[in-house]
Formats: sequence, structure tokens, C-alpha cells
Amino acid sequence: MTSQTIHEEVREHYARAAISAAGGGSCCGNDETIGASLYSALERDELPDAAVLASLGCGNPTAVADLHPGERVLDLGSGGGIDVLLSARRVGPTGRAFGLDMTDEMLALAARNAAEAGATNVEFLKGHIEAIPMPAASVDVVISNCVVNLAADKPAVFREIARVLRPGGRLGISDIVADDDLSAAERAERGSYAGCIAGALSFAEYRSGLLAAGLDDVSITATHEVATGMQSAIIKATKPIDAAPSVTLVGRDLPVAVAGSCCGGEGCC
Repeated sequence: MTSQTIHEEVREHYARAAISAAGGGSCCGNDETIGASLYSALERDELPDAAVLASLGCGNPTAVADLHPGERVLDLGSGGGIDVLLSARRVGPTGRAFGLDMTDEMLALAARNAAEAGATNVEFLKGHIEAIPMPAASVDVVISNCVVNLAADKPAVFREIARVLRPGGRLGISDIVADDDLSAAERAERGSYAGCIAGALSFAEYRSGLLAAGLDDVSITATHEVATGMQSAIIKATKPIDAAPSVTLVGRDLPVAVAGSCCGGEGCC
């Protein structure tokens, strides 16, 4: 599959999920969707129903990111906005939570959910996680919920994470990871790209990719099996405090949707 076909397959899948969730239905219509069950009842009660219905992840990154008041948080593949809204509450009025998604339908749903939740310290951006439309060293924490496995160019994602993190900043994400003995073909046999399986990295590939991007203190902790040889995992890393300044590349200005607006005309299972 080419990068373009991967992006289109994923976009179509999550556009349908957003439309379904916006109408009050199950996002995928099958038992593969476990995202909402990974959040506590208290967390779910804090959020609009559509945000919970559109939770398509494999974990709960806000539970492991250790967010603090005043921090700036970026959620990669923010979908209906569940993790952005939870992060916004944790960082408080002096902090800010950003969500990045490539799907117009998800961005529109997230903006609606933010408005319904009364969140004023959130911002949603349209773009790909391989080319984050934010300045270098602009966020304290990067989170993501089962989205990196969907990316067509994962080394680019890791480089972008390192670029936008401030020195001393940290990564705390949930993702699907393959056992090291599974080949790419064997991963594809277990599920589709849009279903978060075929594009998963192995444990060794994930670790080496983050280290190559300049992050350290990498840890990958499996939490539960989602298919034979495929694990949901918590991935953490930090950007060294003495990291050299990153360069902000040109051409990253893309449409932005804020609470109460509509950006149009990602999590997973």
C-alpha cells in the first residue's frame, strides 16, 4: 500500500465512525470497539455522549501521561476529542490541549463536543501526524490513543514528536504493538490497516524508532492482547533536557477548528 492509499483507507474508516457517533450510534457497529470501556465511569460522565461513542482507542493515555496544571498537551489523531477534553480538564485554565486529526468529520465532531463540554482551553488542528502543523518545542506532552500504528511513515511521526516537544517534554501514548517474532505479512493476516493491526510496529521496531528520533527513557509495557501476538501497550519516552533546538519546517499552516466551530466543508478499535 502507498502512503496515499493508507491515508485514504484510514480517513474513510474514521469518517464513517464520526458520522455514526454524531448520530448517537456505535462507531464501528461491532465488538472490536473497546475504547469507551477503558475510561472510568467518572471520566465518561465528564464528557458529551458523542465523545465517548467516538472513542476508538486501545488504551487511556490521559491515565498514564501524568498531566499537570499549566501544561500544553498535543493529542495525535484526536478523533472525537475524548482525550483532548480530559487533558484540558487536567491542565486547567492556564494550560492548553491541542488535538490533531486529518478527518473533517472527526474534527467537526470534536469541535461540537468541546463546545458542549464548555471547554475553552482546547484547539483542534487539521493535518497528518507525519507533519504536525505546530512550531518546534511548543508542547510539554504528546499523547495518542492507538493512532501511530495507522501512520504511513512512522519514522516521520517519531521525528515530529521529538520536534514539537520541549526539552524535557514527554511522550505517553497507547498503541498496538506486535511481538518481535511476527513478520509484516503475519501482522496483516491478523487484521486490517484501519483496524489498527496490519500497520503495527514490533516492540523492537518501536523502541529503535523512538531512540533514532532522539528520544530516550523509552519504555513499552504490554497491557492486554488484542489478537494473537498483538498487544495493546503503553509507550513512554522523554526528550532530553539538553536536546539541540529543533527546526520548524515551512508549510505547516493548516485549518484550525476551535470549540464551537466546524472545520469541514482517528483513535481506532
